[in-house]
Amino acid sequence: VQLQASGGGLAQPGGSLRLSCVASEFTLDTYTIGWFRQAPGKKREAILCISNSNGLTYYRDSSVKDRFTISRDNAKNTMYLQMTGLRVDDTAVYTCAADLYDPCGTSWIFDYLGQGTLVTVSS
Repeated sequence: VQLQASGGGLAQPGGSLRLSCVASEFTLDTYTIGWFRQAPGKKREAILCISNSNGLTYYRDSSVKDRFTISRDNAKNTMYLQMTGLRVDDTAVYTCAADLYDPCGTSWIFDYLGQGTLVTVSS
């Protein structure tokens, strides 16, 4: 099971970025998917996820609600994180995650975490 995130980079405050995460060696459409981030000097934390049980999006970090959107393209075996209204405190390494069961909104413990991609928000 491999997950590879990409799409990070430098963005200005108020700007947008879309992160992608390609899954390999497994089919993503049967998994609960999510995104984590680790800000400088802080521990990695869950942001949001889509439950594979009910299709709902759960937010672990309320600061991203109405700004970040998680989605997936099953045909491409890829998940996305669309980020808008970026703020300086969104600066972090973003990591995609998947789990065959459903930790979304409960334990938030995902079996599979991918390589991260760095997002820097600065003017």
